[in-house]
Amino acid sequence: MAITSLEAFLASLEADSPPATIGPHLQALWLARRGDWDGAHRIVQELDDSAAARIHAWLHRVEGDRWNSEYWHRRVGTTFPDHLSEEAEWEMLVELLIDRSDS
Repeated sequence: MAITSLEAFLASLEADSPPATIGPHLQALWLARRGDWDGAHRIVQELDDSAAARIHAWLHRVEGDRWNSEYWHRRVGTTFPDHLSEEAEWEMLVELLIDRSDS
């Protein structure tokens, strides 16, 4: 079953493992939401694109390492989202990646 909305992604968190239909970026966010920061971090470290860098920035934000988070934002030309909570940023990233996978 394809994940086509934030609600479906949230519902998938009840399973024991990420849906087989999602790519590595969403897998990282899935693992992070389930508390597996190390697993999520391992995934994004192996990816070399702007979406992975944004997830990497979010992971370091959650870890409390703002300096490292800002570093990853600078690498992709974004800024630390002071106006968003960690939860809102996570949701924004999930929705962005779901939208990207639909096209």
